Amino acid sequence: MVKFSIVITTYNRLALLKRAIASALAQTVPCEVVIVDDASTDGTKEYIDTLETPTKGFSLSYYRNESNQGHSRSVNRGVEAATGSWIKLLDDDDYLSPHCLEEMSRAIALRPEAVICSCQAIQVNAEEEELRHTRQVGQGKACYIPQEDIHPGMLLEQVPFGTPVQVAFAREAFLKTGGWDSGLDTNFDDIDSWIKLACHGDAIFINQCLAYRTIWPGAMNHRFSWQDRLQTNIVMKQKIHACIHEKHRPQSPTLDTVEKYLHLHWGLAALKQLKVVPALQMMLPAVAKTEAWQLLWRSRRATPSNSAIAPSPTRQLVLTDTP
Repeated sequence: MVKFSIVITTYNRLALLKRAIASALAQTVPCEVVIVDDASTDGTKEYIDTLETPTKGFSLSYYRNESNQGHSRSVNRGVEAATGSWIKLLDDDDYLSPHCLEEMSRAIALRPEAVICSCQAIQVNAEEEELRHTRQVGQGKACYIPQEDIHPGMLLEQVPFGTPVQVAFAREAFLKTGGWDSGLDTNFDDIDSWIKLACHGDAIFINQCLAYRTIWPGAMNHRFSWQDRLQTNIVMKQKIHACIHEKHRPQSPTLDTVEKYLHLHWGLAALKQLKVVPALQMMLPAVAKTEAWQLLWRSRRATPSNSAIAPSPTRQLVLTDTP
């Protein structure tokens, strides 16, 4: 059985943190719970001090930053302090299904070459009312993608790892990547990490909703301008493009085509929100690029199990039902 550490990062959201901790300690398999407090002033430390020592193989440890360091540095500190061979990230406003680690452990045992594992999530509002599910990848209960096929699929987001609540990763591989980039704090810092992790092994996708992600109006990443989000997305695609395995390079789009495609993609996203001026500003450099429009069309018609760039990248994992 894989030894898991759940790393919970928090800052001034005690009421939500209590829910996250409860979901971690309610797992059906024992784990280590590591809490990193980014200098909260709302009584978080005092609450943690009241918690009883977990039993049945669980352990809980608490680390507090003396000053506010940001989400990325807090993630890095938690992973460095953890002792598990696999890390399950958990933001304080999200929570886990009781069977999350059990199901991930079963899948990882079938594909020991994997370094990153993602599951479906149920997206909920502040009242915990279900909004929607994240999409399925491949067929069956679980599948894997060999390392050399991951980045081509990521290029057009046909390999969607998702947000931290959906993802677990091998601690050793994470440390090799240098951790989360604090320069990207709350703006693609998680995607940047998945790109780097995917250089070190295979990826597993579990088609079960094992996590709950809270969707907030005015979320942090939405506070960045449309142009900032576009430019950071371009940087991410540049990193992905550089990681594409040589066997996929002949059929992969050029970097210029990908960048123009992103101008169209984000422009249409802004237009959908009736942000006409930023939409036109983003789309203008790409409107005459035929290849970019073709790539946009291909990405919209492709599915994760039938990628427009890397055909049939998934291999099924056979998970038998738990007795």
